[in-house]
Amino acid sequence: MEELTDLSLEYAPSALQRKTLRRRVYEIIETGHGESWISKSFDSFIVMLILLNVAAFVAETVPKLRAMWGREFYYFECFSVAIFTIEYLLRLWTAVEVPYLSRTGSWRARLKFARQPALIIDLFAILPFYLSGLFAIDLRVLRTLRLLRFLKLSRYSPAMYTLIRVLSNERRALLGAVLLLAAALLFSSTLMYYVEGEAQPEKFGSVPDAAWWAIATLTTVGYGDAAPITALGKIVGGITMITGLCILALPVAIISTGFAQELQRRDFVVTWSLMSRVPLLARLDAREAAEIMPLLQAHNLPPNFEVVRKGAPGDAVYFIASGKLETRTDDGERVYVAGDVFGVAAMFDESVHRDAVITSSKCRLLKLQRDDFYRLASKQPHIASHIRNLATDFRDA
Repeated sequence: MEELTDLSLEYAPSALQRKTLRRRVYEIIETGHGESWISKSFDSFIVMLILLNVAAFVAETVPKLRAMWGREFYYFECFSVAIFTIEYLLRLWTAVEVPYLSRTGSWRARLKFARQPALIIDLFAILPFYLSGLFAIDLRVLRTLRLLRFLKLSRYSPAMYTLIRVLSNERRALLGAVLLLAAALLFSSTLMYYVEGEAQPEKFGSVPDAAWWAIATLTTVGYGDAAPITALGKIVGGITMITGLCILALPVAIISTGFAQELQRRDFVVTWSLMSRVPLLARLDAREAAEIMPLLQAHNLPPNFEVVRKGAPGDAVYFIASGKLETRTDDGERVYVAGDVFGVAAMFDESVHRDAVITSSKCRLLKLQRDDFYRLASKQPHIASHIRNLATDFRDA
């Protein structure tokens, strides 16, 4: 019995140290975002390595440079893959520290984390190198996939991340525009087949042949290798050109509008790692967090900025991701730090703020508007009820 006790005591520090190390690595690679010098150095190094990889891939396609520096390119490729592999494995290793996954088993948490889009990009960024080593042939397609490393920048670029989010949010509208384009392509190529098929059988002799002309015309490219020569064909061609201009304007308008709305809603990217700094949000599971994440407005605020003025209507609840704020009242001062929540009572009671809230340092805030909360409640009432119940532990004066 004493031997078992000694063994458990000897093992405990090792497990505790391993967990502490894992937590520290998680904070550096996932939640740091440049706030500490080591996190900033890590982010800068990975971004620089990604850019150098893209530059090396482009330079390697130049025969003269490949002949002169082929060995150096290969050594740099090996070094890059080793670094990206270590990064990928570290992210999988620290997946159990993600609040939304910590309640599941370690391997299940890592499998769920591995299915995240960012982790899939990380995997495909290193996979071509290992696959090319398993096959004796030159897999050019796999080598081209090395360019996916450029997409790794989306983790460090708020603008790129926002664009990806816009594409995801507007996917139904974009799909509708694609279907409309496909319908226009089908109808225009079919009409040209019947109108120009006999006059130009080598160019419009079938619907697939006419489809090439329709694609070039609808996209306003107009290669000129095929053109209608009959009067009716020219009329159909003119209608196709105008239709193409109208249809192609739809996805551009959808993306630009969505991107503008995202930029107005947030000053920086809302991610799971950022939300995990707020205990209330960290208690949500992955599905609930995914529902509320698009509704959060994020703001970077300087010191001495009045976030809420005294007597203002309570139209939002604020989550502090980093920094410090304070309220100044006749009874003294109240300090809010990272992880705290304020504005809860005023929003849920539909009253006014009794005191002003001012930043005393640089702050990152997540803001949930009352209208967005009620919109969430109408679509997902159980999630809104869960947030309301959790918020009762954080009600402020």
